[in-house]
Formats: sequence, C-alpha cells, structure tokens
Amino acid sequence: MTRVLIGASSEVVRAGLASLLTADRMFQVVGTFSIDNALTRFEDLRPDVVLLDLDESMSAAMESGGVPVTSALVILTEDPENLAADLLSSGVRAILPRDATPEEIVAAIQAAATGLVALHPDVFDSMLSRIRPGQQSELDPSGQILTPREIEVLRMIAEGLGNKEIASRLRISDHTVKFHISSIFAKLGVSSRTEAVIVGIRQGLVMV
Repeated sequence: MTRVLIGASSEVVRAGLASLLTADRMFQVVGTFSIDNALTRFEDLRPDVVLLDLDESMSAAMESGGVPVTSALVILTEDPENLAADLLSSGVRAILPRDATPEEIVAAIQAAATGLVALHPDVFDSMLSRIRPGQQSELDPSGQILTPREIEVLRMIAEGLGNKEIASRLRISDHTVKFHISSIFAKLGVSSRTEAVIVGIRQGLVMV
C-alpha cells in the first residue's frame, strides 16, 4: 500500500483528491496539507508520494522552500507544458494537467512510488517539440548508439541522481561519469539532462 500525502490550497480540491485515492485499496491517504503546514505534515507523516495541486500560491511556497520537493512528488498544474522542464529539474517525478483523469492520476502516483518519471502525453509532446530537430538524432556522426553503460547512466539521470550518486552506485569515478554524460549528450544531440531524458524516453531507453 502506497502512503500518499495530498497538498492543495483549496479545501475542496484536497477533499476531492482524498476521496479519489481512498476508494483505491492500493493507496492510504495519510493526510492533507495547505501552504501553512506543508513542512510539518511532511515531516510528521513521511509519505511515499506527495500529490500536489500546484496553483500560484503553492508554486510560490515551493520556490521559498515551504513545500518540500521529495523524490516522489506528483504535480497537477494548470500549465504543465511551460513548467515541465523546471519542475523535472527540481526533482518532481510526475507532471499532469489539472484536468487529468482519475486513471491518469492513479497511474502517475504508482509510477512515482516505484521511482519512474511519469509525464502526461501532452506534456511529453510539448517538451519534445522544443528540442530542435537537429538535436533529435539517434546516432552520433560515427554511427554509434549508446553503450549499455551509457544507457545505465541515462536511466539514473532520469531518476534524478547527481554525478556523485551515479558514481557511487556504479562504483566508478566522478570523472568517468562526466565522460559518460558527455558521450550521451553528443550521441543524442542534446545539451541538457532534461533533453537527454526526453530523447531517451522517445527512443525507448528510459521507461515512463
């Protein structure tokens, strides 16, 4: 059973999301929070996943550190396409539009709980379209695809791990990790971790 903490500025939204998840035996709603008590609730309840309705007030609270960005944070937001890159960079695991279906919300929470990245199709398509056509090649100029080790590193990048964490998990040096990442960027034709993950998802190298 996945322990879920729900955050929203609106009491009505909190109640609606709680009702949705309570009806599913896979989830236990351990509590809800508003802007004023986000940190306290998180520290007291230690949920597996945080489901957050991100309105303007909650967004400001996140930026000020008043709402924790956990390793399993699912975001519902009004403008996910424009916010997605920044949210993923901050550690958010799943991004959905505010009008997402109950099935989509449930699937995103399940994915986040198991360490996967979950993007709504509209969000994914929008982010992919922003990568310049010349940056989407699957092969580098020499015709080489990603090596098994590079795919492994790419998947860890998708998990939100930093270079030191990747090095520790693979038992290699930080320098070697940087070499692998540079090679991944060159082969995928991208210039950032977010773009690398998006193209990796498109090619089936990273699970969504």
